[in-house]
Amino acid sequence: MATATFAAGCFWGVEHTFSRVPGVVQTTVGFMGGTKDVPTYAEVCTGLSGHAEVVQLEYDPAVVAYEHLLDVFWNAHDPTTLNRQGPDIGPQYRSAIFHHAPEQEAAARASKTMRAANGGHARPIVTEITPAGAFWPAEERHQHYYAKHGLVDCGAR
Repeated sequence: MATATFAAGCFWGVEHTFSRVPGVVQTTVGFMGGTKDVPTYAEVCTGLSGHAEVVQLEYDPAVVAYEHLLDVFWNAHDPTTLNRQGPDIGPQYRSAIFHHAPEQEAAARASKTMRAANGGHARPIVTEITPAGAFWPAEERHQHYYAKHGLVDCGAR
């Protein structure tokens, strides 16, 4: 198994999108990229913790390639809006790829370059590509939120 971590706005919809990808065996929503240890959802929502809302995936690379996960990421949100996705505003909603290995970093950078050149975006891509740090799972009520509440469309673009 391998791990991948993405930030693409509110983690509920992003988690739902990735949970439907064959080869993704587990999704966990949480926080990464900030300065506070063991942040709560309420603390991250202030925008002051430095954390992004993320989804961390456990996936089987024999079934799904990291490059495919990158395609899902790019298609699940607007990577040209800084600290915003739809009505959600703040640095916790930023677009980011947190890489866990040099191969992931290289694939993410190549994918971003390709999207910038061929993605049809009117504005520059603002997605951060940074090393994965400590991952802090969100409270249980946020895990698999769409499935728990009977929602089927995550509103991804």
